[in-house]
Amino acid sequence: MNSMQDDPIQSMFERPERGSAAVVALVAVTVLVGLGGAMLMIASRSNSEGSAGITRHQARAGAEAGLARGLAQAALGDPAELGTAQDPLPFGGGSFFVESEEDEAAGLLTVRSFARVRGEGAALEALLSGGSTDIYDHALFAGNTSADAAYTLKLGGSGVQADKVTGDVYSGGNVAVAGTASVDGTIRADGTISGATGESDVSQPVPDIAAMNYPVNADVKVADLFKVATYKTDELGGKAWQLPESSPAHIFRKNPSDRASNTSATVKDDYFLEDPYEPVLTDSGSTGANACPITLSGVAGEPGVSSNQMVFYVDGNLWIHNKITYSFKIKQAVANGIQVTFVAKGNIYFSDNVFYENTAEDGIAFIAMKDSTVNDSGNIYFGDPVFGTLEAMHAFMYAENNFYDNNLSASGSAQVTVYGNMTAGNQVNINRDYGSQHSKLTVNYDGRIASGSLEMPGLPTADDLGGDGLTLRAVRRIAHP
Repeated sequence: MNSMQDDPIQSMFERPERGSAAVVALVAVTVLVGLGGAMLMIASRSNSEGSAGITRHQARAGAEAGLARGLAQAALGDPAELGTAQDPLPFGGGSFFVESEEDEAAGLLTVRSFARVRGEGAALEALLSGGSTDIYDHALFAGNTSADAAYTLKLGGSGVQADKVTGDVYSGGNVAVAGTASVDGTIRADGTISGATGESDVSQPVPDIAAMNYPVNADVKVADLFKVATYKTDELGGKAWQLPESSPAHIFRKNPSDRASNTSATVKDDYFLEDPYEPVLTDSGSTGANACPITLSGVAGEPGVSSNQMVFYVDGNLWIHNKITYSFKIKQAVANGIQVTFVAKGNIYFSDNVFYENTAEDGIAFIAMKDSTVNDSGNIYFGDPVFGTLEAMHAFMYAENNFYDNNLSASGSAQVTVYGNMTAGNQVNINRDYGSQHSKLTVNYDGRIASGSLEMPGLPTADDLGGDGLTLRAVRRIAHP
C-alpha cells in the first residue's frame, strides 16, 4: 500500500471517514468523468502534441470513465464489472472493461478499469473498504463480540417442531444444526459448522452503535418528553405516566402499576409500547386481525406533528407486553407505509405479538443498546414464560449484546415466527428445550433493507462491499496488460 502514498490521484480520492455509497458514486462520477472530459478536450484541441500523446490522453479518459461506472455500480450493490478483456465496451474511439476482486476476510474491494484507444492502453485501480456481508443480509446473525471460543449458535428440534430459518445465518463462533432443523440459505461461521454445510473461518463486522450517538441524534427523546407526563389510569392496565395524544411519545406508558412485578426487577425506568388513545383489542387468535392499534402523531389525521420516519430513543427498558391483549400493530394506512426505529438504552422485552399493517411498505426496527452502568443491558428477550402468548414478530431486531429466549417453561409458546431478522452484536441464545418439549423458532428473512426497497430511519450499518458504507481508500495508475 506504501506505493500509493505519493500518487496525486490517490490523494485526490482518499476519504478517511466512512461515507455513503451515494457520496462515493457521485464524487467518483463527477470527478473522474470531469477529468475525462477535460482530457479529451485538451487532447482534441492541442495542436502541439503529437497523435501518440492525444491517444494516451484518450485512453486515460476511457479508463477513468470505466472506473467511475464501476464504482457507481458497486455503490448500488451491483458487481463492479463491465465487459471483459475479450469483449470490451466501446468508448469514443476505443474501448474499456472493468473487473473487480473482493477480499472478504480483509473487507476490501479492488476495482480495476482497463482502456485501449488505437493501440494505446491505460489502467486505473481503486481500493475500497467495507465489511464482508451486512447484518441486514442475514436472518440470524450473532457477532460474538465477546470472542467466546465456546459459543455455538444452535438450531434444533424434530418433525413439526423443528427450527426453520429461511435466509442466511452467521455466527462469530460455531453453528450446530441438530434434529431436522433446517436453514434455507448460507451458513457462515468464524468457527465450526456441524449438522449442515456452510462457510467456515469467516469473520464479519458488527455495527458501531456508539457512532450513531442516539441520545443526541434521535428524533424523539422519550424520557425527556416524559418529564411533563401525568399519572393516569387506563383500560390498558393500571396507572401509568402518560403524555397527550399530540406528543410523538404518547405511544408509550411508563412504569404501569399492573406490571410492577416486571418493572421491579429492572434497574432503569420501563416504557411499554401501547397507545392509551386507541381502543383495547385482544386479538385472542394471535393473527393480527384484531391487534391492539397504535397510531403515530401527525399521521393520517392524528393530532401533532408527524412522527413517521423517526427514531425514538428510550433511556430505559422497552416492553411489548400487556396483560389484556395478545398483539399490537401500528395501524395507519398511509402512502409509502410506516417506518419507525425504536432504540432502548437498556433491554427490550417481547411478550406479545407485533404485526405490520402493510407488509409491503411498513417497517419497524428495535435496537437494544448497552448501558455501561447496567450489566443487564443491550439485550433482547423474547417470549412470555408464564402465558406463552408470543407467536409472531414482524420486525427488524438488533441487540448490541445478546438475544435471549424467554420461553423456558412447559406453558411457553410452542412456536414463534419472526418476519424480519434477529441479530445480535454478541450472541443469539435460543436454547428452546424444556424437558422433552422443543419450542419451534421460524425466521423468515425480510430482505427489503438489504435490497434498498425499504428506507428505515437511523439504522446502524456494518455494510458489505456494495451499497451504503463503502469507503474509497485510494486510486492509482497500474500497468495495462
